[in-house]
Amino acid sequence: MANRTEETEHDTVLRPSNKEGISDLMLKRPIRWLRMLIEELHWSFFFGVIIVYGVSQGLGKGLSKVSTQYYFKDEQMIQPSDAQVYVGLIQIPWIIKPVWGLLTDVVPVLGYRRRPYFVFAGVLSMVSMMVLSLQKNLQLGLALSCLVAGSAGVAIADVTIDACVTQLSISHPTLAADMQSLCGLSSSIGSLVGFSLSGVLVHLFGSKGVYGLLGLTAGLIVVVGLLLKESPSRSPGRKHVNEKFIDAGSAIWKTFQYGEVWRPCLFMLLSAAVSLHIHEGMFYWYTDSKDGPSFSKEAVGSIMSFGAIGSLVGILLYQNFLKNFPFRNVVFWALSLSVLSGFLDLILVLRINLKLGVPDYFFIVVDEFVSHMISRIKWLPLLVLSSKLCPAGMEGTFFALLMSIEHVGHLLSSWGGGVLLHALNVTRTQFDNLWLVIVIRSLLRVVPIGLVFLIPNVDPSSTILPADMLRNGRSEDVIETDKIEMTALLTNEA
Repeated sequence: MANRTEETEHDTVLRPSNKEGISDLMLKRPIRWLRMLIEELHWSFFFGVIIVYGVSQGLGKGLSKVSTQYYFKDEQMIQPSDAQVYVGLIQIPWIIKPVWGLLTDVVPVLGYRRRPYFVFAGVLSMVSMMVLSLQKNLQLGLALSCLVAGSAGVAIADVTIDACVTQLSISHPTLAADMQSLCGLSSSIGSLVGFSLSGVLVHLFGSKGVYGLLGLTAGLIVVVGLLLKESPSRSPGRKHVNEKFIDAGSAIWKTFQYGEVWRPCLFMLLSAAVSLHIHEGMFYWYTDSKDGPSFSKEAVGSIMSFGAIGSLVGILLYQNFLKNFPFRNVVFWALSLSVLSGFLDLILVLRINLKLGVPDYFFIVVDEFVSHMISRIKWLPLLVLSSKLCPAGMEGTFFALLMSIEHVGHLLSSWGGGVLLHALNVTRTQFDNLWLVIVIRSLLRVVPIGLVFLIPNVDPSSTILPADMLRNGRSEDVIETDKIEMTALLTNEA
């Protein structure tokens, strides 16, 4: 009965009216949507989303991406192919997200299962960013270690909020797409602000100065850990913890034996792996004074901010027009458009845009906007699908595992792009073969289109897992853990 009432309210809030004007669509309707989510899911959930997705991942991503590119290029003086490989290394903590998920699920610290991990994540990120900011002439190995540690702090904080989103997706299935849209909106708005400021901040303070600012934003994760309302629980013995790890492994193995789970996982891995990343090669070309446009730091940051706007538009398009379509259909058309958008880089590098009278900055802005919009539309249905593949009682850990599979694909993609740049001799000053790199990258994007049959042809309101996997069949103490982790999200103010 409650689910039916929730679905009715959801439809009432979001169903377009014939009398709605532009102001209703752009202002009143989003406000009603946010108010509905607050009433259904509690304001504390929004606080966690804003800090983790909006500030830590969104704003932090915008500031760190530009600063890291200039740090590798100007401070460490490395080649674009090497930078592409190192960018992949920084993402390794995201690959082992299931480890963080299992630790927060079954290993309490001082009687708490969430608060200490938030504090640890924030402190880890703060210390690593401050070392990068304050140490002069830092060796490449130590600099990479600090960047990986900072990434680990963000990943650990991300696991907790992912668990909340996934568990609420199961208890509120009609709001699953809305929650992913909320997370995406927070991330995109944060990225927009971060990218918009990144170029100016790198110009004023240098890449190392921006790392100092990132250390300050990491402190907000510590604040989350200090303020999070969580009831203490008894610490289980080592034998009991080992049993939980074994139970978790057994549940994961059982779930992966289900065809509707392993097939989309295989798709996410393969589609990400063959979509090679050549971002560092393009960045070096953007800032080259001989062959490229020779953009300033401010211009680079503003260009990337338009990519964040494209992501935001992609979220709005999915939320308002595409979220009720079957997963397979949305991903198929997004992949098809991604193939076409990939050749925009080719027009730019061959300078065809100048022959047509289109300035470099305008063309790159359009390219960045379109590519990020398509990428977001492609990724959102896969996020919603992933949230529906998680068995009850293992939501956080299993969702982290699904995301780690996708991150493995991105790691392979980043390394593959680095190998391709190196093989075709694209260096800090040599870009003759960059056009060929773009052609190979764009043609490889065709491969995932032939794999879309691995995605279930169902819509987001459908239940994918069998009913017995959606019931928490574990022991009572594990169920109690799930209640503890959601205390701050679902209880009233003290």
